[in-house]
Amino acid sequence: MEIRSERPTDVAAISYITTAAFKTAPHSSGTEARIVEGLRTGQALAVSLVAVDQDEIVGHVAFSPVTIVGARGGWYGLGPVSVRPEQQSRGFGQLLIRAGLEQLRLFQAAGCVVLGDPRYYHRFGFESDPALTYGGRHSPYFQRLVLGGPPATGDVAYHPAFGA
Repeated sequence: MEIRSERPTDVAAISYITTAAFKTAPHSSGTEARIVEGLRTGQALAVSLVAVDQDEIVGHVAFSPVTIVGARGGWYGLGPVSVRPEQQSRGFGQLLIRAGLEQLRLFQAAGCVVLGDPRYYHRFGFESDPALTYGGRHSPYFQRLVLGGPPATGDVAYHPAFGA
């Protein structure tokens, strides 16, 4: 198994995997593949990694810059993260996320935010912070991981592709 950066020849496989991974997810908007394409088109895929197993792409993770009102830059959003349905629960998602966070550390990023299940994302060090909001509201599902410097406070805005 290999984790590597996305290549131009991976785009169709990433779109397929993202659509398949979110097809039956109860929290899915059905636009996750379009979000990734919008980030790519908008040159906002700061980190785009694929998991390759036996010469087949089985997963993908995206990290893109976010803005936080009142905070300095260097913050990123994690997601979408996708793994082929038949390959889920085998650790590919975890490996992709850990590799992406390591890339952010190499960028000397200030931190990363994610909207997702706290029980899952806690294993990477993410935690909810009432001083950091999304859409003007605090939610235990909106979490942050400080990578350098003080925790950010304020309202987070994702790239416009997330409104797709």
